[in-house]
Amino acid sequence: QVQLVESGGGMVQPGGSLRLSCAVSGGSVAKYAIGWFRQAPGKEREGISCITTLDGVFYLDSVKGRFTIFREVSRNTAYLQMDRLESDDTGLYYCAIPCFEEVSAVPDFGYWSQGTQVTVSS
Repeated sequence: QVQLVESGGGMVQPGGSLRLSCAVSGGSVAKYAIGWFRQAPGKEREGISCITTLDGVFYLDSVKGRFTIFREVSRNTAYLQMDRLESDDTGLYYCAIPCFEEVSAVPDFGYWSQGTQVTVSS
């Protein structure tokens, strides 16, 4: 079975950077559309980035230009590089399969990581 294990969450100051990792087991990271999702306190979970099987990349407008999604097939891992972080980026972050070009959409069924906390605070 496919399993997704996250790492890299933590606390960072506004303007700082953080990289989240999503290690995939039970399948190749290259053969799925894989995305990143987050849930801010008191808000619904939303998709923020997606990379397709054809390597198309899509971002929520609020993170575009600051976040980068990519894969390292040799490590069977997907990443979310987050730069110029803002306090509004605080929340629980998840990687999941699948994801959508309508990037904010959340899949009803699929594979999910355990989630990791990202806190942006001074």
